Amino acid sequence: MNVLFRNLLTLCLALLCSSYAIAEPATPVSKIELEDGDTLVFLGDSITHQCLYTQYLEDFFYTRYPSKRIEFHNAGVGGDRANDALIRFDQDVAAFKPKYVTILLGMNDGSYTRFEQNIFDTYEKNMTTLLDQISASGATAIPMTPTMYDSRASVLHRKGDPDALKNRYYNGVLAFYGAWLQEQANNRGLGFVDMYGPLNLLTMQERKKDASFTLIQDAVHPGAAGQVVMAFAVLNDMHVNRVVSTLTANTNGKNWTVRSTGGKVDGIGDADQLSFVFQAECLPWVLPEEANLGYVLTKAGHKMSNERIRVTGLSPGKYQLKIDDALVGTYTHSQLGAKVELQSNAKTPQYQQALAVAMLNKEKNEKAVRPMRGMWSQMKGQRRGLDQAVKAGKPEELAAKKAAFKKWNVEFTGKVAELNKQIGEYDDRIYELNQPKPRRYSLIKVEQ
Repeated sequence: MNVLFRNLLTLCLALLCSSYAIAEPATPVSKIELEDGDTLVFLGDSITHQCLYTQYLEDFFYTRYPSKRIEFHNAGVGGDRANDALIRFDQDVAAFKPKYVTILLGMNDGSYTRFEQNIFDTYEKNMTTLLDQISASGATAIPMTPTMYDSRASVLHRKGDPDALKNRYYNGVLAFYGAWLQEQANNRGLGFVDMYGPLNLLTMQERKKDASFTLIQDAVHPGAAGQVVMAFAVLNDMHVNRVVSTLTANTNGKNWTVRSTGGKVDGIGDADQLSFVFQAECLPWVLPEEANLGYVLTKAGHKMSNERIRVTGLSPGKYQLKIDDALVGTYTHSQLGAKVELQSNAKTPQYQQALAVAMLNKEKNEKAVRPMRGMWSQMKGQRRGLDQAVKAGKPEELAAKKAAFKKWNVEFTGKVAELNKQIGEYDDRIYELNQPKPRRYSLIKVEQ
């Protein structure tokens, strides 16, 4: 066999083998890992524009990681489809140099009808481009399924026609869109969050008690409770740190020992009365009152914000637990010996501090973030006006539109810059307020 023939044969065999080679599968991102100075962008439509699930996620990160200055940017615009997000991508997403970009789109992309291949093809093309652009920007995308379309709410609360295509098929269409998106995330090695499943499952669960129950009064936009379910889904699927702290105290009758996770114990008292100072590393995840139903339905406190104390070796009886001299509860030795969870106890100084953080963040979202998103919504309207003028083919009208847009864009840029400045000032205040403080715990026996 001559050398030329042998080399050609080797090359052909190599090409044949490569054609059958299976690419190394990508490993999906399993958790959000944000460090000091990182930015998380929430990209979406009107459900993101509501500034609720995003606000509740911010509350979590503000209180769980107070030593890290994490920046957040809401990039939701009402009515958006994937193509709309592409149009504003450079200014509204890439400009913030995010580490992660969550994507909540699809509710509008399906056009509120039954499955239509041409409609889905447009969504597929634009979402694929969007995922490519996020990757090219250096960020990691975290696609999220579209949320639930509640046809029962449409009929009962919006007086919708039960035979309308959207009420017969649309929730199922959204399931298909979400399944396709999950496959893309899996193939690309991205993060992924299932919003659709938890909203549907909890709704079905609650309708066994109340047939008219809904988390989505207008069928499309989840209320505060539903938005907690969404925030919980992000935290659950992206595996963030679920524990605030644990305290375990024990007495041998002479001395106390206190062990902890999530903080440092100091100043342990004598054997007659348990007392110590605990400097926690973080605060419990606390949300505004209107979000309480969602917090309860998801068991968010126990599952995502566990803050517990356990005391063993106590003589039988009842004991008062005080933190910074404030009575937070009275418990039996058996309850304390099992464990007491404090994350949802509104009497603790930690809860009150975390609630103050949540309320300040709510003010930030209402006074600065939502107005900023309103400006971006106006930008979409302005751009559509220009597009219509281009299609009309009337030079004078187009010139006038361009001149008006140029003037308006100067105002837009100034207002958005001012609102972003306000957001930064709110964040300065939040990162002062969210710093954990040393707290003195004491346990006093009050009854045999």
